[in-house]
Amino acid sequence: MSMTAIVINAFVAVCLLVSLVKSREKTRYALIVAWNALKRMAPSVLAIIAVIGLIIGFVPPRWIASVIGGESGILGVLAAAALGSVLFIPAIVAFPLAKSLVDMGAGTMAIAAFITTLTMIGFVFLPLEIKELGARFALLRNGFSFLVAIIIALLMGLILA
Repeated sequence: MSMTAIVINAFVAVCLLVSLVKSREKTRYALIVAWNALKRMAPSVLAIIAVIGLIIGFVPPRWIASVIGGESGILGVLAAAALGSVLFIPAIVAFPLAKSLVDMGAGTMAIAAFITTLTMIGFVFLPLEIKELGARFALLRNGFSFLVAIIIALLMGLILA
């Protein structure tokens, strides 16, 4: 276990003890709420593990490194941004997936573009957005979001390189 995990777990344990001392009933209720939330999230967590496992098992690291690796340049960033734009993946799944992709050779800029477009661009919801907000607004918002995502990716590449 990493030092960060130890510190976080110790902090949580101390907070739980303080809460128990302050109010046993409220702490009990909070733990029940947390348990129910855990039960609701369990299928998503298992799906995360399955998706990451499938990607690691079936997609060769050489392929990921060649398509969206650090050496792929702007084309890799654009490919990752395009993928993030069209996929509909919750952030709770996207972040562990991004970590796995980095471990397999994906570049920082490409992953930044992937995560940014994933959260900022709603290609799946574009028809609804056009219907409710108008085509001009929806297309401009998504276009500017894509542009900003590329800028963020480039800045992340400069900062973290």
